[in-house]
Amino acid sequence: MQTDVDRYIEGFPADVRKILTDIRAFIGEMAPDATEAIKYGIPTFLLKGNLVHYAAFTHHIGLYPGSAAMEVFREKLTGYKNSKGAVQFPLDKPIPFDLIREIVAYRLDQVSQKAKKK
Repeated sequence: MQTDVDRYIEGFPADVRKILTDIRAFIGEMAPDATEAIKYGIPTFLLKGNLVHYAAFTHHIGLYPGSAAMEVFREKLTGYKNSKGAVQFPLDKPIPFDLIREIVAYRLDQVSQKAKKK
């Protein structure tokens, strides 16, 4: 059965679909208990709330891990356009999958720590 995230990904050219599919796959492997949804019009992994959003645009892939993650990874993100809660990875450069994995691992740790406090 096709999901909303599947339909979202299918709306892009093959090269962008591949990037989105790869991001989706490894986040799904890292967070097997997370669920997927479309939130704010973009794919989102949910695990006790928003874990991370990701999206494709004309010239970049956006990753939305939240402000705490952006602060922690500020040094590693200096070469990319970013804001308080998001980073843009240009499509004309290699996508830093290892960095995205680090950010997602951080977010998973945040969720875990928050759950332990409750």
